[in-house]
Amino acid sequence: MTSVTALDEHTWADATWPLGTHLTDGGGVTIAVYAPAATRLQVEVYPQALGADAVASFTAARDEDGVWRAHLGGLDAGALIGLRAWGPNWPYDEAWVPGSEAGFLADLDADGNRFNPNKVLFDPYSREVSHTLFTDRLADLGIDGGVFGTGGDDVDGVPRRQIDTGRYAPKGVVVAKNRDQGGPGIDGRPNRPGLRAEQTIIYEAGVDQLTGHPSSARLTDLLAGEPGFEDVPDIPAEYQGTYKGVGMLAPYLKAAGVTTLELLPVHETNASESGRAGATNSWGYMTLAFFAPSRRYASDQSWGGPTREFREMVDAFHAAGLEVYLDVVYNHTAEGGNWNGDVATTGFTSLGGLATAEYYQMTVDKILVDGATGTANQLNYSSETARTLVLDSLRYWSDQMGVDGFRFDLATVLGRLPEEAAPDDWGNLKRFFTDHPLLVAIADLARERGIKVIAEAWDLWGYEVGNFPRGWGEWNGRYRDAVRRFTKGDGNTGSFIDVVNGDYHHFQDNDGPQRSVNFVVAHDGFNLADLVSYQEKNNGEAWPFGPSDGGSDDNLSWDSGGGQVLRRQRLRNLWAVLMLSRGVPMVVVGDEMGRTQNGNNNPWALGSVAMRNNYAMIASSQPQNVPVVEGEDWAYHDNLGEFDSPSASVNPLFRFTTALMRMRQRHPTLQQARWGGVEPGGDDVSYLFRRPDGESSPQEGDRVVSLLIDAPDDHFAVMLNMDDEPVEFALPEAGRGLAWRRLVDTAAWAEPECNIWDEGTGEVLAGPQVVHAWSVMIAHRDPAGLADA
Repeated sequence: MTSVTALDEHTWADATWPLGTHLTDGGGVTIAVYAPAATRLQVEVYPQALGADAVASFTAARDEDGVWRAHLGGLDAGALIGLRAWGPNWPYDEAWVPGSEAGFLADLDADGNRFNPNKVLFDPYSREVSHTLFTDRLADLGIDGGVFGTGGDDVDGVPRRQIDTGRYAPKGVVVAKNRDQGGPGIDGRPNRPGLRAEQTIIYEAGVDQLTGHPSSARLTDLLAGEPGFEDVPDIPAEYQGTYKGVGMLAPYLKAAGVTTLELLPVHETNASESGRAGATNSWGYMTLAFFAPSRRYASDQSWGGPTREFREMVDAFHAAGLEVYLDVVYNHTAEGGNWNGDVATTGFTSLGGLATAEYYQMTVDKILVDGATGTANQLNYSSETARTLVLDSLRYWSDQMGVDGFRFDLATVLGRLPEEAAPDDWGNLKRFFTDHPLLVAIADLARERGIKVIAEAWDLWGYEVGNFPRGWGEWNGRYRDAVRRFTKGDGNTGSFIDVVNGDYHHFQDNDGPQRSVNFVVAHDGFNLADLVSYQEKNNGEAWPFGPSDGGSDDNLSWDSGGGQVLRRQRLRNLWAVLMLSRGVPMVVVGDEMGRTQNGNNNPWALGSVAMRNNYAMIASSQPQNVPVVEGEDWAYHDNLGEFDSPSASVNPLFRFTTALMRMRQRHPTLQQARWGGVEPGGDDVSYLFRRPDGESSPQEGDRVVSLLIDAPDDHFAVMLNMDDEPVEFALPEAGRGLAWRRLVDTAAWAEPECNIWDEGTGEVLAGPQVVHAWSVMIAHRDPAGLADA
């Protein structure tokens, strides 16, 4: 490393450099960190991430805006930066050296800020972080994560607050400047697909779930018999479970009929390299750094490697005409809360060590609040500082990393205003504000950037589906519950009809039905094959299927009476209903092939091979009977049995699901941004629900419903029988010169046909139709039908 120097130090206090650590065109690095209550901020440069002291340190200058700035020469991409902060509770003392107590007054100030110069912090705007608090390399240095704590606990004869973390703490990595990606096609980068929300089919997956299974190395062989999948490459071992591997998988998702990949969190999170007990987080819902891609998913581990690899992955998806969304967690952070409930003891390594009172919600006693999140802390969005952090993070991932949309975990936290109530007024603290300035600003940002934003519109304090501002999409938990209930025979006819028709009552004031993100399962709960196979969660198995804690006890599941044939049939029912509903369908990784988690409905910490897409299932008529991995005794529960397949190497479920998604994409009728009328005809798309006689209106308790999807030049007749006996349905008149053709039949008899026919090839139907018990039949009106009959 060349000598590091201060550049133009006299200009620092009046500079306007943006927040973060950035390379400059003229050389060197600018640093800008918001810490308004700090009385001193020291910038340190480290030669390596762990085990070394700083080689240079500089005192930053504070501006009136509360931002501390410095401009350092002799640094380039890959430099490692740490920060130390002093404040009212620990003013600077010239006698202070790392590991001393000089200047200490208290562990927190009157506002709840926790300044401690012995605890090295990283810039919250860091584009990459060197390592996490759970790294196995701390043990190599003879210490554990306890070193990061403050407070007066005795550790080897010294108070915990005195332990210097310079050799252990994560450092911010200076990353090379990105090319301008502020608009489509700039600098030769592929254009965004620019899909409208109603055109999308979302596929929710984790990076390692997509390509972390060894079977991804045999994709060309496993997909050889599947038309349309010819361009899918094998994923080499070094790219399995990485951004690079996901980018290579874009042709698979394209061929499957998906338009949009929604990745589980990729912001840097705490996770050990070995996956040791108590130090794992497979799903990543603990954000450590809001601008940094998780290093564990990068095949390129060099400084800057994860950023480059992520951008290349997004480019690969855009080149294929596909979108990439990120699941983002802005409701809490990985910094945790008060250790053992002690107000003096926290383990901050970034936000909390710079401005606790600006970022976190606290009680009147300055204990961190976690009531809505259950994760030890929650962010305070009364604070303009916290709101700015979120908006800046979204701009970075959209403009510089190319992301097309965001799904917000526990998004209701972003709609609360803690400072509008007393710290102990829990009733008013739980209030949700539809017009919250952050929610409105995010919707404005989405409109300006042409991206999508989707809320998980609930948390432990409330359920707000349908209450987000105009422009937001929302996960529709009402859809999930109503469809689960109706397809297991509960006869909740009214709620089922409402959600299949786009949930007008809850979304009519927010642009259209495309704001309802429809899903039957998601990452946190049963996957689809398990929903029809288990009465209760099964989270107690040994590795690699468990054990795991938590998980809902109210799953609205049914094991289909133990019948494998019925389970397969009900799987197809759920897929058919989802793809024909108004709104945006979301499916979960592996559901297209019958992936099972052996009934585990909360494997958040299981980064195991058993939780990943095993593509060998695609090439088998007994998908849950394939080995979890060759050479191990682990086994999937064979809940689905053997399909009546045209070949032992064909999974009819896979052919059915992918054909169904491609069918939805072909029909604008199924991609509507407005509701239709209640009568056939006209220039809109109407969803007309009737009893099987085709005349009378459905009544609550009916388990059998007819649906006519009526468009000017496109018609679907959907016959749903969730009863125990076959039911006869009246098929509407096709019209002069037209005929109905069978398009889908989920009943077991059609498994050899994979339960779906190419349009224009299915049997011509006329007159009453008998629909098997627990099945769905779909007919499509074909203008060529009579000529071919």
